Amino acid sequence: MQPLYGNQMAVLPCLENAWLLIEGNEIAGFGEMKNIQEDLPVLPEERLDCTGKLVLPAWCDSHTHLVYAGSRENEFVDKINGLNYAQINARGGGILNTVQKINDISEDELFRISWKRLEEVVSLGTGAIEIKSGYGLTTENELKMLRVIRLLKEKSPVRIKATFLGAHTYPLKYREDHAAYIKIITQEMLPVIAKEKLADYIDVFCEQGFFSPAETETILRAGLQYGLKPKLHVNQLNDIGGIETAIKMNAISMDHLENMPVSEIDRIKNSEWKGLCTLLPTAAFFLRMNYPPARQLLESGAALALASDYNPGSSPTGNMNFVIALACIQMKLVPEEAINAATINGAFAMGLGHELGSVAVGKLANLIITKPVASLASLPYHFGTNSIDKVMLRGQIVA
Repeated sequence: MQPLYGNQMAVLPCLENAWLLIEGNEIAGFGEMKNIQEDLPVLPEERLDCTGKLVLPAWCDSHTHLVYAGSRENEFVDKINGLNYAQINARGGGILNTVQKINDISEDELFRISWKRLEEVVSLGTGAIEIKSGYGLTTENELKMLRVIRLLKEKSPVRIKATFLGAHTYPLKYREDHAAYIKIITQEMLPVIAKEKLADYIDVFCEQGFFSPAETETILRAGLQYGLKPKLHVNQLNDIGGIETAIKMNAISMDHLENMPVSEIDRIKNSEWKGLCTLLPTAAFFLRMNYPPARQLLESGAALALASDYNPGSSPTGNMNFVIALACIQMKLVPEEAINAATINGAFAMGLGHELGSVAVGKLANLIITKPVASLASLPYHFGTNSIDKVMLRGQIVA
């Protein structure tokens, strides 16, 4: 199996008036109701009537910062008053604001508030999620975050992937000594993370005022030595060569892409890179930025994923239903494209395409059952309405 690319994303296989069989935690079969006596002569005792409803794969949210402490309402007001993301960060706000809160919180309390957030996104249909560190920026606090993510993995039925994002920004102490902080990442943090098996991926915020393409490559190569595949924040604010770096490093995904010149779309199209472009429309919505050029990327043949970027500074929501609605309303994806981007392609952006993201025999029974709706388009059309009735993870109804 592989992600859906370009015009493939407009096709969402659908059976009307269908049955679906779950055995244990997996999908065991499905088919049309008119053939059920032949296909399934012995009906299970436990049955759920979904007349008039849609049954969809649960959302696969492949880019979040769900583990954080506190919130940033004051900066929200600053943004209303005209300060931009870079200006807030430059004066010690932004990421560094949350870094201080991570330093001040216990691991147990951080787990408690993160568990509450995880329960909330599950109730909104998320069945798989990637969670990044990156608000620690010291070895002790990065490990604190990653250990909380590991505990979430162990205790939740949600399929969770962990990403090490120690290169989220430079601590104030190292603003003028980048090499020293990169040394801490590569020689102090990574060995412990690898030893404790705390991360699946490594990520870098490749952006003007943060990490340059050369610095990004150094960090990613160090991560690869420990088996951590790269994912990248690129082209959120500026085009500084992050896309070229992502292609060079064969990143599993390049995320954000709000600032996307045509030349960079062509660069992706003309490369041999087969990763995913993960778009985060709620971040553009919250920051009042340009939306990523989803249609142009699709027309170039790219594979798109959609994710929430759940974080306290630029996207304080993990509601994938709103992500899908914004993708349709503001980025002009048709509902089928948006659903595919939030399910099967989101799963591939986490290395989980073989077990999640579509209704297929042998995959985990992570499913959304909607309330009665007129059509698939009803979901993004009624963007302010909760259309979800039930959420099933590993064959069990959990919300």
